[in-house]
Amino acid sequence: MTSSQRENCHIIIHGAATAAAGVGAGLAQLPLSDSVVLLPIQVGMVVALGHVFDVNLTESGAKGLALSGLGAAVGRAVSQVLFGWIPGLGNALNAATAAGITEALGWAIAARFDKGEITSG
Repeated sequence: MTSSQRENCHIIIHGAATAAAGVGAGLAQLPLSDSVVLLPIQVGMVVALGHVFDVNLTESGAKGLALSGLGAAVGRAVSQVLFGWIPGLGNALNAATAAGITEALGWAIAARFDKGEITSG
């Protein structure tokens, strides 16, 4: 990955993670309601990352890549059910979890683009 690609990925991924944190914090008391909003954020992130590596993805291809992090989403759902209903703590925990998962997903997908594992979709 070139330094220019790394910088562009950094901007895209951190922007998506920040948006995910805002959604997670705002919807913490409504179990699983943030999933509807987080998926489009993550799909947009995947499409933007593809552009960094000159890979054009269809929305369905990007959605498939974004959903590859579904296992982590299960862990997020468990933490949300256990703590999400507690005002303050639930908001902070849900925001941190949504941001962390989005960040990890973004860098994992950027690495796959860089290795040439994803060429279209």
